Amino acid sequence: MFNEQSWILNRAKLTPDKIALIDIRTNRTWTYEELATRTLNCYGYLHSRGLKKGERVAVLAENSIDLFPLLFACGLGGYIYVPLNWRLSIEELQTIIQDCSPTVLLADDKYNDVAEEMFEGHTIELSETIDYEIYENLPNVNTDWCSKDAWLMIYTGGTTGKPKGVVLSFDAVNWNAINTIISWSLEENDCTLNYMPLFHTGGLNALTIPILMVGGTVVIGNKFNPEEAIRAIDDYKTTISLFVPTMYQSMIETEYFKQSNFPTVKLFLSGGAPCPKTIYTHFLNKGLKFKEGYGLTEAGPNNFYIPPERSATKPGSVGRSMVFNSIKILNTEGNICGPNEVGELYVQGKHMFSYYWNNQEETYKAIINGWLKTGDLAKMDEDGDVYIVGRSKDMIITGGENVYPQEVEQCIITHPKIKEVAVVGLKDSKWGEIVTAIVVSEERDAALIDEIQSICRKHLGAYKVPKKIIFTSELPKTHVGKIDKKKLVQLYEE
Repeated sequence: MFNEQSWILNRAKLTPDKIALIDIRTNRTWTYEELATRTLNCYGYLHSRGLKKGERVAVLAENSIDLFPLLFACGLGGYIYVPLNWRLSIEELQTIIQDCSPTVLLADDKYNDVAEEMFEGHTIELSETIDYEIYENLPNVNTDWCSKDAWLMIYTGGTTGKPKGVVLSFDAVNWNAINTIISWSLEENDCTLNYMPLFHTGGLNALTIPILMVGGTVVIGNKFNPEEAIRAIDDYKTTISLFVPTMYQSMIETEYFKQSNFPTVKLFLSGGAPCPKTIYTHFLNKGLKFKEGYGLTEAGPNNFYIPPERSATKPGSVGRSMVFNSIKILNTEGNICGPNEVGELYVQGKHMFSYYWNNQEETYKAIINGWLKTGDLAKMDEDGDVYIVGRSKDMIITGGENVYPQEVEQCIITHPKIKEVAVVGLKDSKWGEIVTAIVVSEERDAALIDEIQSICRKHLGAYKVPKKIIFTSELPKTHVGKIDKKKLVQLYEE
């Protein structure tokens, strides 16, 4: 029987022989029919384990096409798919597992031992589900559902540094895909190359699911390598792909970028962090279409569209809201901002998240009268094009990853030689921002820097470890005694 998560099976009926997925690392290729078969096998396996609708299925695995049968099988059964960030420390992962309380944890070969350590007795090797064959009749697709039921739960950091489970319904994921297909004019002959992590909304929802829904081809890269990625764009005849600015920065530095004209590419997309205008210039000088977008896990992540021709004359603009969503920019008084007036961006649409898992308080703060309060600052010009100009929170975006300063500060302050610490993001041409720790300590030597970074590596994901540590005798304070981070950024960026 049909439910809205059966669309991948119907797509396979429409284009059974079309290539759906390609895995660069293993050189495997699946047609839509093969993807559908593996999805049904995976669903049969999960059903045989006695899983019930609404139970969580967590997965700890690097990028691979093997993740997609599991993703779609969860949709068929009404299970909630929870991809885990393998870059996090075991301590951080355990916090997430305790929060979402999955029924099973699936892991690839690389992380199976880690998974067993964290969730002993409930861990399954991912390959076991993919290789499963149905020997009896396939159980019926779960029809006891509604479009607002949860399909995905993607964890993102909170303002306090604690992870928040962003619950995305069938509606949220599917309407983001439909909106993207229509607004961006995606077609069956499109092919995208994805190196974005598949535990991120960018890796799953920005282009991957929309391209699969429209019947195109998705090429999955494992760990990003600029030379491999830039060649894969041509090798696989891709048409549209998304990378974060740090990826683009390393790609344009390759000799291959200088040599190729990328004849099949219709558009290069940038997301995850503000893109330096110098990157725009490299693409425009080669006659290539390049633009950036804006999104967040809680909405889409696709919210805007700008024609590449207009983007070339307005670098930094994300354009206008798409067909099936709305945006508004409000000033501090709660009124709509005038042209070029900076205010906070609000988003509305069926692609919005439902709630934060086990966190009603933060949900109420985020959704106000049906609008998502993004916490990001934006402005709209006289033509109606939007620019994202900053963040009202202290969040740092480094290489497309979100880092929350308080979490890093709490880790560093445990060192006995540290008196005070403030963590900020300083602009960087490669990473967008680099995590910078400004430390008050009587000792100021290389050994202490090593010790600070060692503590961070032990308790935090690698991308959260400060790349730069600055010693100072005193941290500036506001009139109420709080550390003045704005002043720190101004001081050290100069």
